[in-house]
Amino acid sequence: MVSRPQLHQNPNHLNCPRSGKLSDENRWVIMANLIPWEKFEEEYAKSFCENKGAPALPFRVAMSALIIQERLGISDRETVEQIRENPYLQYFIGLTNYQTEAPFDASMMVYFRKRIKLNLLNKINQEMVKKGREILEDKESDARTEERGEESERPNAGKLILDATCAPADIKYPTDLDLLNQARQGTEKILDCLYREVKDKLTKKPRTSRKIARKNYLKVAKKRRPSQKERRKAIGQQLGYIQRNLGYIDQLIELGASLTCLSKRRYKMLLVIEEVSRQQREMWSEKKTRVDQRIVSLSQPHVRPIVRGKAGKTTEFGAKLSVSCVDNYVFLHRLSWENFNESQDLKAQVENFKETYGCYPESVHVDKIYRTRENLAWCKERGIRLSGLPLGRPPKNRSAEIKKQAQEDESFRNAIEGKFGQAKRRFGLNLCMTKLPETSETSIALTFLVVNLSRLLRQFFGLFLSFLILGRTKELRCRQRFNKNYVKSDFTQVKLITWATNYWHSIA
Repeated sequence: MVSRPQLHQNPNHLNCPRSGKLSDENRWVIMANLIPWEKFEEEYAKSFCENKGAPALPFRVAMSALIIQERLGISDRETVEQIRENPYLQYFIGLTNYQTEAPFDASMMVYFRKRIKLNLLNKINQEMVKKGREILEDKESDARTEERGEESERPNAGKLILDATCAPADIKYPTDLDLLNQARQGTEKILDCLYREVKDKLTKKPRTSRKIARKNYLKVAKKRRPSQKERRKAIGQQLGYIQRNLGYIDQLIELGASLTCLSKRRYKMLLVIEEVSRQQREMWSEKKTRVDQRIVSLSQPHVRPIVRGKAGKTTEFGAKLSVSCVDNYVFLHRLSWENFNESQDLKAQVENFKETYGCYPESVHVDKIYRTRENLAWCKERGIRLSGLPLGRPPKNRSAEIKKQAQEDESFRNAIEGKFGQAKRRFGLNLCMTKLPETSETSIALTFLVVNLSRLLRQFFGLFLSFLILGRTKELRCRQRFNKNYVKSDFTQVKLITWATNYWHSIA
């Protein structure tokens, strides 16, 4: 027998719960209690004028909307729709009553990303992790940390993991020929706008040869494997067209054309094209393949090529990040659109660890690029062990103890690689879809905040599960629990262990 439900339903006929109360165990309710909203309301208010303009939305609305978008991996418009439809999301953004109207327009998401900057997000990330860990820890451990914080000197404790990665931007893979073709097309559009301003003073429009230039570009671009000589010839041709168009633009300005007729976007494009033309002319004339502060995208001129040397991706185009990891919580230390040597950040990151936890770490786990003589000497003075094998020629017979320690250090360092994988595969670090440099920085920093928030949420669910088992299992009331050994021959084999080794009890 097959039950056939009613196909056309009236939304007013849906039976809803009478209580109308939200569950305390919902993930959005738990996450709302983890973030210290009130601490950063005043700092967020500094972005506005007290006497002018419309009243701004509260900090909680702006911050929570960005967290919802990153957590669910949706667009700006879909974020607003989800908030409008979900009462838990409305509670998360701070509303007191459920409403069917959208709390704000989708275009406000761009302004939220502009106002909540990178430094503010890093502070929120640190305070959120601190608050979450304080809730998870028991009172005895809190008292111990307070006593240790009062001491002037503490022995080194804890482990710090350092590494760097790249957050690729959403741009087309750049080639010199494609970039110059886009620049030539941009100068042609700018010429059309300026010509309309002074066409009464000219007998004919300046010659751009755009059809011939397009044909010369496609002749090489459509080839599967053009030779180096063909590419160089095509680049020289495009540079000539761009140089001639820029000269025409200067002549039209001298005749009375005003740059105010250009939109803000096209005026910025003109400045970028002039710099791209200079860089490409320098590389073409000197026959070299690199230049300082190289522009690889006309729409996002802040993006730079980051040479990584990784298998499969030798070069990535985006922002380079220097990140630290403590107890599986990740913190963004430095974000730069220019390439840099991450080993220079080791001292500052270790000092930040001391400022946060009151002592230096016992060991710092890094890859080979951090193991410079300067960093090794600096860590040795402070009693910090820097992971890895000693510098210099390896001895013929290296002790098994040193090999084992190096292997353990390398295994422990895998934690930060896992966090990079989570941020890139589960969240949006693998492709930054925002276009402006300030909004991209906010999006990148927000990813690490949501990664830490997800870890805290898992810990709270584990804590709730342990309390649930404690209340329902008779064996656990005797401060013992059952642990199944997953053996293929005997899956239900049970081993009784003491409460002291219970993982959930240590979290509680």
